[in-house]
Amino acid sequence: MNKTERIPAWLRRTGIEVAGWSLVVLGVAALVLPGPGLLMVVAGLAVLSLRYHFAGRWLHPVKERAFRAAALGVQTVPRIIGSVSGSLAVIAAGVIWGLWRRVPQWWSLQDSWWLPGGWVTGGTLIGSGIIGLALIVYSFVRFRRTSPSRSQASET
Repeated sequence: MNKTERIPAWLRRTGIEVAGWSLVVLGVAALVLPGPGLLMVVAGLAVLSLRYHFAGRWLHPVKERAFRAAALGVQTVPRIIGSVSGSLAVIAAGVIWGLWRRVPQWWSLQDSWWLPGGWVTGGTLIGSGIIGLALIVYSFVRFRRTSPSRSQASET
């Protein structure tokens, strides 16, 4: 008896639907809020594709485009530097968001509206930056092509 047979079918179906739809809804929210929105939407579609054919049809072209973009993103050193710099900037913004609570004098709204969220928002920014760095490393390892002169030099 394998692991999926040990879980009752109704519980497996319910778990897939709750996890998949939760990831999709949270991902859509994170598209406009700080957080890895697109990543969560894709993860939700991947989970839902275990039960629904429409999710698999939607996931396939998104996955192809994401892999193509990941491969293009690590083709040149300036692109890699730009991606890493962007991820580090998001992490720095998260730290600043959490630490700097002083309201500037030019702020015309209520003081409570300055940087709402505190460490919750800062933490999601930091998490997004870390996820971005991890995806850059993954893309580099998976898609980075070594030139023939490099591979010949390493063999000798």
